[in-house]
Amino acid sequence: MKRLPMPDVRLKLGGNYRPHLKVIEFIATHRGDPARGPLVRMRKSEARIRLIEDGELVWISGPRRQELAVLSVDDTVPSGYVILRDIAGVTISESVAVVKPDLDTPIGGRQVG
Repeated sequence: MKRLPMPDVRLKLGGNYRPHLKVIEFIATHRGDPARGPLVRMRKSEARIRLIEDGELVWISGPRRQELAVLSVDDTVPSGYVILRDIAGVTISESVAVVKPDLDTPIGGRQVG
């Protein structure tokens, strides 16, 4: 009698682990504002899942485009949500993925050595 193979139920974390976050606030700055530029604010627990720290550059992948932004850890943001500033192509209530960029792998995918 043959046994059916059981599916592997272990949690597999890696480069493809990208839980999406909902945008609850979007801040658009104007010329002359003291704080300008792309920024994402999220909870410390959400940043820890993605292995990113405060002040690090992150990829924001929205439904229309991707942008680099600086991460700011803010525990007043609810879990599962982000606040974005000056990120083009994203509006409130959309889902975005926040990912640590892979800057070590060459663009062509070919490694020397």
